Amino acid sequence: MTPSQTVPVQNKDDIINQFAHHVSAGKVAFFQFAGIDFVPGRREGPFMWDVDGKTRLINCHCNGGVFNLGHRHPAIVQTLMDSLQTLDIGNHHLISQQRAALAAKLAELTPGDLAYTVFGVGGGEAVDLAIKVARGYTGKQKIISVNGGYHGHTGLALAAGDGKYYEPFGMSAPGFEQVVFGEMEALETAVSQSPTAAIILETIPATLGMPIPPPDYLRQVRALCDRTGTLLILDEVQTGLGRTGTLWACEQFGVVPDIMVIGKGLSGGIYPMSATCFSKELETVFHDDPFIHISTFGGAEVGCPVALKVLEISSEPAFLANVGECAAVFAEGFQSLQKKHPQVLVGLRQVGLMMGIEMVNEYCGPLFSKAAFDNGLLSVYANNDKRVAQLLPPLMIERPLAAEIIQRVDAALGAVTQMLGG
Repeated sequence: MTPSQTVPVQNKDDIINQFAHHVSAGKVAFFQFAGIDFVPGRREGPFMWDVDGKTRLINCHCNGGVFNLGHRHPAIVQTLMDSLQTLDIGNHHLISQQRAALAAKLAELTPGDLAYTVFGVGGGEAVDLAIKVARGYTGKQKIISVNGGYHGHTGLALAAGDGKYYEPFGMSAPGFEQVVFGEMEALETAVSQSPTAAIILETIPATLGMPIPPPDYLRQVRALCDRTGTLLILDEVQTGLGRTGTLWACEQFGVVPDIMVIGKGLSGGIYPMSATCFSKELETVFHDDPFIHISTFGGAEVGCPVALKVLEISSEPAFLANVGECAAVFAEGFQSLQKKHPQVLVGLRQVGLMMGIEMVNEYCGPLFSKAAFDNGLLSVYANNDKRVAQLLPPLMIERPLAAEIIQRVDAALGAVTQMLGG
């Protein structure tokens, strides 16, 4: 069948109307209010086209890292097509060749001795398991996270995140406490007040506006955990798989976690996959009852070769070197932009291609998202710090496209300045 045979062609207005009536009326109202009239159609590499073919965007949001390798990377698509010839979901109760191979590769590539992996479908599910393992192993209940952090929309992950995500639905789960990111004294006080199972942090908190950890902060957190018998969970769902120029962002800060959570980009943008990686010692939580945690679709066998291909591509030295080269283009470009747009632009928060455009006030992020759209970029503001617009291009871009993105950011910043009356 051709694509036109499998999915009936619809008028764009009809698609929007159908979405409003059967998926989310609120999202449609939001985008109509914002003047962002876009329904994704064709997508390829770093680009997305509107379903009517009239608008092309450079994807600088990448769904938080889902599209680290761009849209429909040919090697990823081919891997899934090959996998579909012989595999299906599999059975989570049984021993699996495909899950074993993927877990072994993660054990090889992750830092320290994270020898074991349990697979899930999404990052929230993987965070839930990380917290369960920490509580089960330590026998403690308290989990410390940071204000404005984000770990997903499922139960325990939701409780570890910012209150705005759980308060509309009721009270948080018990046993969670939050402190300010980067403030070591507050963290030490929180740990000292009662027995703590784990501290969970995003290595660089994306939804908080990508604040870069203060020098030695993560190493001090690691030392605190070691002194107090607290486990360190690092959420690398957005920062992992090459985003910062190393395979894992924690490598940038010289820290090895007890548990690491991976998601989004592990899918290759093609097949959902997440992973909770931990040491052999922590795996003992499952010895009394190895069926105490299950995920029917986690580590689906048909998707494991896709994730293996993602790891192969993302760990290539040339791939990571390209991230560094493009990051240098952005760093230099934003130095010039800061001089050109001093009324709006504060600076660039950057580690590799994990970038946040910091601006002068909370109106700027939403205004920039609209201005970026008008100038051919998809960039979304950080929901927990609206001064910051996320800039997350695919990691496979090359320097000429990086330079083009800077030109489009320049135009968008100029538009924001005008909208603010500058």
